[in-house]
Amino acid sequence: MIDRLEMFIALARERHFGRAAEACGVTQPTLSSAIRQLEENLGVQLVWRGSRFQGLTPEGQRVLDWARRIVADTRAMREEMRAARRGLSGNLRIGVIPTALAMAAELTGPYCARHPGVRVAILSRSSAEILQQIEALDLDAGITYLDGEPLGRVEAVPLYRETYTLLVHARSPTAARASLGWPEIAAEPLCLLTADMQNRRIVDRYLAEAAMEAPGPRLESNSLIALVAHVARGGWASVLPVKLAQLFAADPRLRAIPITGGGHAVGLVAAHRTPHTPVLEALLDSARGLQAR
Repeated sequence: MIDRLEMFIALARERHFGRAAEACGVTQPTLSSAIRQLEENLGVQLVWRGSRFQGLTPEGQRVLDWARRIVADTRAMREEMRAARRGLSGNLRIGVIPTALAMAAELTGPYCARHPGVRVAILSRSSAEILQQIEALDLDAGITYLDGEPLGRVEAVPLYRETYTLLVHARSPTAARASLGWPEIAAEPLCLLTADMQNRRIVDRYLAEAAMEAPGPRLESNSLIALVAHVARGGWASVLPVKLAQLFAADPRLRAIPITGGGHAVGLVAAHRTPHTPVLEALLDSARGLQAR
């Protein structure tokens, strides 16, 4: 039954029988047969079928909620029993908003040193993707913004407060400034993250509050590396969190100027369900330890 539920979850995620089968490591006929057996066992139709996947029935959507809970609890039980036998081990998938990637090591570095049997995957994701993928069991936890936009039903541990700098070329007229205000930022030739990133929406709000007719950025990217590369060539400026900007400001071509005002809480989030897997509970404990410093 658990295998069939996992295949059903994969089908709901991929919305395609072939891709779901590939994700589960089985053939498409095997997956289709498993879904039909699940429907027979439950006595309801779960999937609208035609020449291709056409979505979940209302009963299928309800079963999906149950399937996620059952599979999550089963995984937690297996992990706990494995930890009882061999000590803490397993895999941990953490989604991290791009602006927090530089800070993730402060949590995962000590965690990996303390638990050498755990393999950690850090994946760059938007704040919305993190919440969606935690719910879908594709991520175990996320590092994301805790305020500004609804988080839904998750457990959250604050890690730090994100504040901002303007990253400019060393030859920029603003490079010698000790600090800048948001009204001055609005006048810069900005390159910013794309609007699907919560950091961009935060910056847009500050700029809108500071300047009634602030122009939008002339260049957008979902890659911080692309933004920094443009600033390093000259003629551009970008708004980055302080800790992230400090990494790049070691480049002699760049300067990071503090921006006065603003800030948002960033922390670790995980699904609000108990029990957690042992590897996830240990990560939450590590986050609480950082919070207490």
